[in-house]
Amino acid sequence: MEAGPVPASFGKKGQRTPAGVFQVQWKNKDHRSREFNNAPMPFAVFFAPGGIAFHEGNTETESAGCVRLSRENAERWFNSLQVGDRVEVTNIPQ
Repeated sequence: MEAGPVPASFGKKGQRTPAGVFQVQWKNKDHRSREFNNAPMPFAVFFAPGGIAFHEGNTETESAGCVRLSRENAERWFNSLQVGDRVEVTNIPQ
């Protein structure tokens, strides 16, 4: 285990973040969402179908499915996780 649990925000009703065990698919340090009006997704680590990623963002509001993290945690996981690494997402509020 790298770290956790850490403060995070998850997907809102109708756009829930998937729970389970996944593998890192790809990463992009300066990603912007084409789906959400070019919204910034710094330190994005994509792990689930549908463009679901861990990334830096507001942890006080619900997301559209991604896991939003503080800059410190997003950067830590971006730097330590590699494509193919296992990630586990649990304890998601419903």
